[in-house]
Amino acid sequence: MIPALRTTLAAIVALLPAIALAQDARNQGYLLDQNMNIVTSATTGLCVRTSDWTPARAVAQCDPDLVKKPAPPASKPAPTPKKEALKPEPKKEPPAKLLPQKINFSADALFDFDKAVLKPEGKAMLDDLTSMLQGAKYEVILAIGHTDRIGSIAYNQRLSMRRADAVKKYLTAKGIEPNRVYAEGKGKTQPLTKPADCKGKKGKGLIACLQPDRRVDVEVTGTK
Repeated sequence: MIPALRTTLAAIVALLPAIALAQDARNQGYLLDQNMNIVTSATTGLCVRTSDWTPARAVAQCDPDLVKKPAPPASKPAPTPKKEALKPEPKKEPPAKLLPQKINFSADALFDFDKAVLKPEGKAMLDDLTSMLQGAKYEVILAIGHTDRIGSIAYNQRLSMRRADAVKKYLTAKGIEPNRVYAEGKGKTQPLTKPADCKGKKGKGLIACLQPDRRVDVEVTGTK
């Protein structure tokens, strides 16, 4: 054998254990040199595979098509736009309720006996009423005049109507809408006293006893 060839073969033989050791250490399916680098073919440039090679041992440097590429990171879902907090609706005030009321005014406090002209103290009482009704929306304001039983039916009817009209005119003069105020006379048809309560002939005693019958009722139906 030629000495030079013998030397080369000896070197290769000496190198093989190192390559095998490196191969075993890395447990690769490719042939490695002593520097732990994969050996490639001088003619094809391809990596030299060993008998241990399997697709599972493929590396991207040599078999890029067989190596699973890491899946791209999952894109984060677009943030859901925040819903604007709904502003609480302003509380609605409950609708105003109808407030019917009936106020009884003594005719003796409003008028002199057998008269239909308002007295100063009577006007003051009606002023208090108009103040109480400030801000109310009226459906109806009804002034109803009543008399006692002394005198004829016709006379008492006229007197009760004149007194109711006097109250209506005063209220409208104080700002109450005229088309909301009505006057009505009942004469002596609706007494509060009973026949047995007041006996005797016409006189101060009978007049005093029948005082509850002489009145003007003001009925108000509206919203406050």
